[in-house]
Amino acid sequence: MTSAPTPEKDDGAGLGLRLTLPAQVLVLFISLFPLLMQLYISLTDWSPLSGMAWPRAWEFWNTFANYLDLVSDDRLWSALGRTALVMAVCVPLEFGLGLALATLFVDDFPGKRVAYSILIMPMMVVPAVAGYMFFMLFQSGGPVNDILSWFTAEPVSIAWLSDPTLALIAVMAADIWQWTPLMFLILLAGLVGVPDDQIKAATLLGASPVQRFLTIVIPRMKTIIVIALAIRCIEAFKIFDTLYIMTGGGPGVATETISVYIYKITTQDLIWGYVAAIALAILLVLSLLAVWAMRRMAK
Repeated sequence: MTSAPTPEKDDGAGLGLRLTLPAQVLVLFISLFPLLMQLYISLTDWSPLSGMAWPRAWEFWNTFANYLDLVSDDRLWSALGRTALVMAVCVPLEFGLGLALATLFVDDFPGKRVAYSILIMPMMVVPAVAGYMFFMLFQSGGPVNDILSWFTAEPVSIAWLSDPTLALIAVMAADIWQWTPLMFLILLAGLVGVPDDQIKAATLLGASPVQRFLTIVIPRMKTIIVIALAIRCIEAFKIFDTLYIMTGGGPGVATETISVYIYKITTQDLIWGYVAAIALAILLVLSLLAVWAMRRMAK
């Protein structure tokens, strides 16, 4: 049998609720109000060009027409496809490089602190600044073509940012350069937490380094790996600053990801009702994927 709660416990719980209630209400308002506002706008054809304030958006009510338009918007699906491509290429490469670097940095070696500081430096750079850096690197007369000229012994003047395929490769290179250090830090924290006694026991039993890594280290890091991949997938899906500085979504729409597409139709076309519908649909899909991933991780 469970004992009934004492008056002291009730008073403590009540006091805690009263003390935190203002903060809880504020957080709920900050989170819930924009979401409800966005849902309301997504069911209308309201735009700032209409000359009316958003509370009167009901005069442009169209029910679910914006959501039906999502299905036939080829540009939207193309942007989603390019976003998925960036995620599919960048995240695995960042994970592989980060894991390899983390494995090297587990043990001490001369100059480790200096190398560590240099390695995490790209992560500290503002994404817009990183975008400008790589914009200059991949110019026709930039350092990348100069390096290629040294290897080929012939002048190289590739127009990286003017070619639809090469421009996307340049954007991916910038993303990998900047965010591999984050993956490295997360995975290094996981590697440090692997018990040494198990690795030593496996070594005494004759296990090779590869066997120790696959049978002891990786299973112990499953949760860390899932968290690292989830964080980078979410951030890669939202890629904007670096890409927009480098290409602006061009040439044409060759590097237009979902964030760039939403930005353009928000600031240029000003069809805010449709933008709200896109954002809510993406939020719903990503939330479902996040719940599924968390359940898989819990199992």
